[in-house]
Amino acid sequence: MRVFSIIAGAVAVSLGFASAPAQAQASRPATYRPPLDSEAPIAMLVDLSSGQVLHQRNPDRRFMPASITKVMTAFLAFELLEQEKLQLDQRFTFAPASFKVWGNNGSTMFLSANDELSVSDLLLGINTVSANDAAVVLGEGAAGSLGGWTKLMNVKAAEIGMTQSHFGTPNGLPDEGRTFVTARDLVTLATALIEQHPDLYARYFGHRRLTYRGITQANHEPFTGFVRGADGIKTGFTNEAGFGVLGSATRDGRRLVVVVAGSDRARMRDRAARSYLEWGFRAFDSRPLFDEGAKVGSAKVQDGDRRSLSLVAGNNIAAAMPRGTNRPISLAIHYEGPLRAPIMKGQRVAELEIRVDGMPPSRVPLIAGEDVKVAGPLDRLVNGFAGWLS
Repeated sequence: MRVFSIIAGAVAVSLGFASAPAQAQASRPATYRPPLDSEAPIAMLVDLSSGQVLHQRNPDRRFMPASITKVMTAFLAFELLEQEKLQLDQRFTFAPASFKVWGNNGSTMFLSANDELSVSDLLLGINTVSANDAAVVLGEGAAGSLGGWTKLMNVKAAEIGMTQSHFGTPNGLPDEGRTFVTARDLVTLATALIEQHPDLYARYFGHRRLTYRGITQANHEPFTGFVRGADGIKTGFTNEAGFGVLGSATRDGRRLVVVVAGSDRARMRDRAARSYLEWGFRAFDSRPLFDEGAKVGSAKVQDGDRRSLSLVAGNNIAAAMPRGTNRPISLAIHYEGPLRAPIMKGQRVAELEIRVDGMPPSRVPLIAGEDVKVAGPLDRLVNGFAGWLS
């Protein structure tokens, strides 16, 4: 792993951060108290602009996610849609044999045997009213069987870095503990969902209600319409799992993701989760570092038609710090290098490490700023000569 340090030490002045006036620092407390652990035994709050953990409580404790499992089903569907292995207008049928097992089982769209729905309608049912039956129809239709679908779920989970999670169903109904997650892994999932599929996320999450066959049902997600800037994501409950939620909100270009799990009551879960988001926006300032598309640094390339490429911010990058403070920030670029061609523009090839004094370090991805093709004979000759001169 090659580490290329681009900035070290205090950067308040070099990045254009003016020190806060002493009077302002004295009048605004630097920290606020997060919600009580009695309401949120498992909790995690992360600022996606920096990847920084603003607060965590038992983030690596495994728990049963219940219906939060459906976020993984939605994410997998989004991935297949992007790969053109699935189409929004594609239609799947609720097989009679599956209806006998899954029909009207828990949260539902009230589907009947042999009902035929589009992928788009199934996604709305899954993400708005937590429809267990819709998740089964989608999984069986897209993969041929629930076993095939859950296998794809686990492959995709490992691919994005959910190292402490496993899925045994597409909907999270009790399965003797085969399905489990951690708060840290759910943040990883939410990050991939939002950043890799922003348009689909906006289209299929954050709806307050859904009407199907004349039946209107409300979304139990406690953020959208209640917390300014909130737009999802998903609650979960079973007697074994208790009450949990994964949620997100954005304000002034800054997005937070929260996980709360293990609460005894829905009201406690909702109150704690909303409080975390409000606390995160209120207790921390966001200091801009790089705009989306800005060059952050460069990386060496091996066997390419160029010897280096630009490392670019895929999204706006900022650093969070307790409000009323002006702490030193240090940055470093990490990548396994030299990078090997071919490389596609927009491909994630490196990470920017952000260190704010007194806070845990964090990392956000950097993408390739241009294509790099495999070197031809002439390119190899030129690169070899340039390397000899350097």
